[in-house]
Amino acid sequence: MSRIGKKPIIIPDGVKITTEPAGKGKTEVKVQGPKGELTALMPQAVTLAISEKEINVTLDSKFQKFSPLWGTARAILANLVEGVTQGYQKQLELQGTGYKVNLQGDKLILDLGYSKAVEFPAPQGIKLAVEKNIITVSGIDKQLVGETAAQIRKKRKAEPYKGKGLRYVDEIVRRKEGKKAVGEVVA
Repeated sequence: MSRIGKKPIIIPDGVKITTEPAGKGKTEVKVQGPKGELTALMPQAVTLAISEKEINVTLDSKFQKFSPLWGTARAILANLVEGVTQGYQKQLELQGTGYKVNLQGDKLILDLGYSKAVEFPAPQGIKLAVEKNIITVSGIDKQLVGETAAQIRKKRKAEPYKGKGLRYVDEIVRRKEGKKAVGEVVA
């Protein structure tokens, strides 16, 4: 039994959920809310019971070997509902002498110590904002927001000796000790 799969998903006001068959037993779920519309495919192993105020996700008895899909399907559906009502955001921090970030239209221009500036265009559905050395990635799709933040961070990860580079705001970079000078040799 899945503890996550058993929990019902509360539908907030202003959110409309529709389902339609997508072939091969799968179901396409469309979630519309104040911030936009998202869709996802639910596997054949799960059944959705949609009422006025909540959604219950159940596992079909003939698909017991696919029980991990139960909690995953419920989590994906909950993320869709939260995305169209509140949205998601990730923040990255740029640290290092001479490292700069600018926003030109929907492109990030990152000066990260390379010979040329690195340009990063924002994917469709993602909004980028820059304030001093903090980059904010926001959108309604949780997976896309996280993937975009990871792609930006990958341009120059924080290194462990001085801590220079891009990191998440709440990330703790484990620092390493540098080389030590060898003690004086007495002859």
